[in-house]
This record gives sequence, C-alpha cells and structure tokens, in this order.
Amino acid sequence: MKSSFKIKKPNSSEPTLIYFQSFFKDEGKSFIYSTGQRIHPQDWDLKYKRPIKNPSKIESGITLRNLKKTLEAHVNLLDRLSVQYEMIDEKLTIDIVRLAFDKEFKKSSTKTNGFFKVYDIFLDQKINDPTDKGNSPSTIKRYQYNKNLLLDFEKFIGKPIRFSAFNQTVYQSFLRFSIEQKKHSANTLSRNVGLLKTFLFWAEKNKYTYNDEFKNFENVKRFPTEEIAFNINQIKEIKSFDLSNNIRLEKVRDLFLLGCATGFRYGNYSKLKKTDIINDFICVTDVKDSSKSLKVPMNEISRSILEKYDYSLPSISNQKFNKYVKELFQILGFNENAKKSMRYGKHVHTSIVPLYMRVNSHTARRSFITIMKNKGVPDKVIMGYTGHKSIQNFNLYYKPSENDSVKYMNDVFG
Repeated sequence: MKSSFKIKKPNSSEPTLIYFQSFFKDEGKSFIYSTGQRIHPQDWDLKYKRPIKNPSKIESGITLRNLKKTLEAHVNLLDRLSVQYEMIDEKLTIDIVRLAFDKEFKKSSTKTNGFFKVYDIFLDQKINDPTDKGNSPSTIKRYQYNKNLLLDFEKFIGKPIRFSAFNQTVYQSFLRFSIEQKKHSANTLSRNVGLLKTFLFWAEKNKYTYNDEFKNFENVKRFPTEEIAFNINQIKEIKSFDLSNNIRLEKVRDLFLLGCATGFRYGNYSKLKKTDIINDFICVTDVKDSSKSLKVPMNEISRSILEKYDYSLPSISNQKFNKYVKELFQILGFNENAKKSMRYGKHVHTSIVPLYMRVNSHTARRSFITIMKNKGVPDKVIMGYTGHKSIQNFNLYYKPSENDSVKYMNDVFG
C-alpha cells in the first residue's frame, strides 16, 4: 500500500500542516491524516514529498530528526496494519486505519466519540459483508435504530458513552431509559439488548475494547406480555366502521385488516401486489428472512381489500403506520385503560395507558394467530401461514381474552 506526505498550504508564507496520505484502491479514495507537524513550504520538497535536508523554519521546538521520526511512525503504523490484516485475511478499511491512527497518536474527535465511530464501522461491515446471510435489510434497519437509541440514551444521561465505562450501572440505566422513557415492550427491549451485545462482542473481538463486563449483563427474557389482540367480531366491527370522511385513516384501517387476514408482518402485507396472487393464494418472500416463502389462501377480507385498491395498496411507512393506527383506534373508541408491567432485573415498571396506544402493526399479526387458534386451527397450519419456525415464539402471539377463557370453561363444564 503506497503512502506519502503532502503539505496543507503549499503557497503559504507561514508554516503549514503536514498530512499523511495513502490511496485505498478497494474504496476508491484516499486516507488523509494530519500528522500535527508543521513546516514552512520553502523547506518542503514537493517532488519527493518530504522535508529538505537543511530546513530553516520547522515549527519551533521540533528538530529535523524528530520530525522525520514522527513522519516515519505514520508510515510504519500503516505498514503494520497492512501486514496484520493480510495475515488474518481481513479487509483493511480507511475507518479501521483512522481509528488505529487516533489511538496511536492520541487524537480524539470533538464531533463524535469513539463508541459511535466504532459503531459506524460495525454497521458498514454489516451492510457490505455479502457472506453474512443474517444481514437482511430489516436487520440492518434495526442496527441503525439501535445506534439512534444509544445516541438518545447518551443525551439522556448527559455524558458520552464510553467502552471503558460500559458497566452494570450504565446497562441498568439503559434498560430503565428504554422502558420508562421509550416505552419499549419486553420483546422490543430483548431484541435491542441482543443487538447491543452483538455489537459489543464484535468490538471486543476486533480489539476496539478490552472491557468485557458486558458478558455478565443479564439478558432481558422474552415473555408473554400484555400485548393485545382482537377477535373476529371486533375485526368485523372495525371493517364496517364508516371512515368515508377520513380517507387517510380509512387506508390505515384497510392495511391493518389485511394484516389480520394474512398473518404477515407489515413489511410483507403492506406491499402486496397482483403478481403475488397465484391460484388464489397470496405468495411472498418473507422480508425478514429471504429463505422463507410464505403462502396463505385468499379470504373474504383480503380479497375485498386488494380489489378495493386494484391490487395497488396505499404506501405508508411502518413508522407512520404505527403512529396513524393509534389515531385510528382512538376514533374507533378503544379508549379504556390498559395496564402494562415490565420486569428487568429486580425492577418492575407499571404504567396505565389507553388501549389504543397499545395497537401497532404487529397487533394485526397477533390477532390473526389468536383468531385462528380460537377456531381450532392446528398450530402447524398457522405457522405455515406466518412463517414461524419456533413453537415457543409462535405461542407468544396467542392472546386469549377473558371472554375466550370464560367460553372455553363453559364449553367444558357447562
């Protein structure tokens, strides 16, 4: 890897900074790094890109010998990194080199702290690694969301997140922030903690941190939460509600019902098109796992909605949908209070919110599974529709209501 030096202002009448530079062919751009050293342009050899033999105006206090030593240190560090990464058969990137140079020459950025610099390298690797089949677009979005979540957490605690200080106290604060400030469910929190630990393991493996206290962090277990699901009668009432005076929420309602009628994730059911209908079956590739092919028969609800929009559904992002669907269910009258309890470690957080605030795009999927199970459809058949592979995860979606519980008891005992 060829490297050289250049000065910042070749035509200056004052001493100017010396930059180290090296071209990275794979990335198609140069790594340029300030050495922190200054020299007068008249003492710089533009042809050979180095100080002349007897410079007259090196920055005060620096000898020619020490200047050359500093410049050589930059070349030697890049050479060592090149050999190191070649030995382990991994790609050496500009971001990795920059971090190594910052560490070696004791520089710190005033714009972004090291924790998030490393996260960006991690994210870039996830996006550009074709060998990692687990990096679907939806997974990448979750990693990006987790970065934003950590940035919000940093603002909340009022001090930078540091690898060296990421201990049990910080971890518990992060859990409390996610639950009490962000209102995350247990399953959302469990997923985000998993993503965070994946990043921390990667950072330790790649020598960005030597703090391994995160290995002792208690996992947030997924458990049957108090999330809601609607029964078939409620679905019919939602479908018959007149929203002709609010076209925006009518579109949201129709998309929600389509989710209730297919059991798909929002990313699958919100983007259905005519070519996805084959022999009266809805056939799609799962957005979360491209190795899964989902196939569910058309029914009265799914058919009527698809035909209503001539198989060209309204385009609404998941984020906006989750916002609008709460507004929809408030208008539909789902205003009763709902209790939500969250346990993390020894802490229990309880909150009371209106029921409509608990509705989201996943409620449709949960409702589909609950309705099918209440009708006695075998789990294996439903899992074939939804794409679930684990019966444990599948059962988390089943939410029998109190009325259902009473009905089953009366069916057995009278």
